[in-house]
Amino acid sequence: MATFTNRATLSYNGQEVNSNIVTGEIAEVLSGSKTATTGSYSEGSTVTYVISLVNSGAAALNNLTVTDNLGEYQFENQSLYPLSYIDGSLLYYADGVLQASPQVTVGPPLVISGVNVPANGDAVIVYRANVTQFAPLTSEAEITNLATVSGDALTNPLTLTETISVEESLRLDITKALSPSVVEENGEIVYTFTVRNYGTVPAVAEDNVTLTDTFDPILGITSVAFNGEAWASPINYTYNTATGVFTTVPGQIVVPAATVVQNTDGTFSVNPGVATLVVTGNI
Repeated sequence: MATFTNRATLSYNGQEVNSNIVTGEIAEVLSGSKTATTGSYSEGSTVTYVISLVNSGAAALNNLTVTDNLGEYQFENQSLYPLSYIDGSLLYYADGVLQASPQVTVGPPLVISGVNVPANGDAVIVYRANVTQFAPLTSEAEITNLATVSGDALTNPLTLTETISVEESLRLDITKALSPSVVEENGEIVYTFTVRNYGTVPAVAEDNVTLTDTFDPILGITSVAFNGEAWASPINYTYNTATGVFTTVPGQIVVPAATVVQNTDGTFSVNPGVATLVVTGNI
């Protein structure tokens, strides 16, 4: 509760007499919360936020303003915003009934004006934000998002925060290269598979990463190497010479986690962890 003090002054014949000091309390009737529908984020993902406001008072709270800092933080004496409001995504409910959208200033910061909370009722604001290039992507990174509710009807602004963490997961992709692209009959050919990990954690044996390919035309394999080290069958891979199906043994492919660097302009660059599998043979 907010407290206040007051006293009176009585003046007469050039003299002043002060009264005693009285102390009172203002019961704040507005409470609220801010939550994300998912507790994590990744590069380029979308986050949905829900602001819930509850008015326990007998009078409506009208014309409130909600200001969202979109995760603002300081870097090299400049403000960076890891979140960007998606224009047109806002929904506004009063006592569970969808209302016309209040005035929205995209910002940053995001400013939502003209929010009303009914007496003994509630208001809910839902909106979406994109994760920007300024969102930290290192392991255990977080975005703390702060919203402030203010207005003439409130003695003090109401502050609401929500923190989400970077998603700790694997993000693998694979590319395949052929050399040479033109080969004589019974000539040698090299397939190179490059596996990249854009995630914050490495791919380890327990993840059972498996690569499968059907070589057509069927390949007479002469060597297989992973990250420059020779592989043998059936310890590391299996190969069906009748069908051309090549399969690595689950868990043999491991890939380091990505490394993340914050550039001088505040943006983040992700350098994927890389693993390479080379299969050589004759067709």
